[in-house]
Amino acid sequence: MTIRLVLADDHLVVREGLRALLESDPDFSVVGQADNGVEVSALVEELRPDVVVLDLMMPGRSGIEVTRELAQRPESPPVLILSVHESEAYVLEALRSGAGGYVLKQAPATELALGIRAVASGVRYLSTPLTQRALEAYARRAGGAPDPYDTLTPREREVLTLAAEGHSNAEIGARLFISRRTVETHRARAMRKLELRSHIELVLFAVRRGLVADRDAPADER
Repeated sequence: MTIRLVLADDHLVVREGLRALLESDPDFSVVGQADNGVEVSALVEELRPDVVVLDLMMPGRSGIEVTRELAQRPESPPVLILSVHESEAYVLEALRSGAGGYVLKQAPATELALGIRAVASGVRYLSTPLTQRALEAYARRAGGAPDPYDTLTPREREVLTLAAEGHSNAEIGARLFISRRTVETHRARAMRKLELRSHIELVLFAVRRGLVADRDAPADER
């Protein structure tokens, strides 16, 4: 039976490449595509796919936000996150939000097909390098004290990560389709919840959590 797919990635070349790759297999049919997170919910409602393949970071709404929203719907299709980010923080956040699987973009093409088939049949799938690390991290956090990061809203997490990557408030606003003032509000709330007092502390926190790659020195606050 053909597995009907919706693909969401903000890079056209990536989407078209994925579509060509997947449709070379008679088991898969790409019935819809989206270049931002906002479009996904309507596509799912209209097309009723068997699996939704989402990029983790997209403009408008992140893959995490979309996953969380879809997971709350009755009879929602399973979601497979496809991402370049392999830190356990991203993987755990995707799983907590309701994703059925997480595949790395740098993994062999066969892994994507395996992941889609797995989540379509109700089985969780993680790219091989992620599996043991993610499970160990989940066990550690489940038995420990409450994590302040869990108190952040999805938007606060997006703003925090983008700020730690060095984007200005204006750049973050343009990427997420929100005003600069709204970015400043989300950023301030996130820092208050995490008890961070400066941009340097924000960057160090993000590096420790694996939200961004390590670097020599954080940029000044913008």
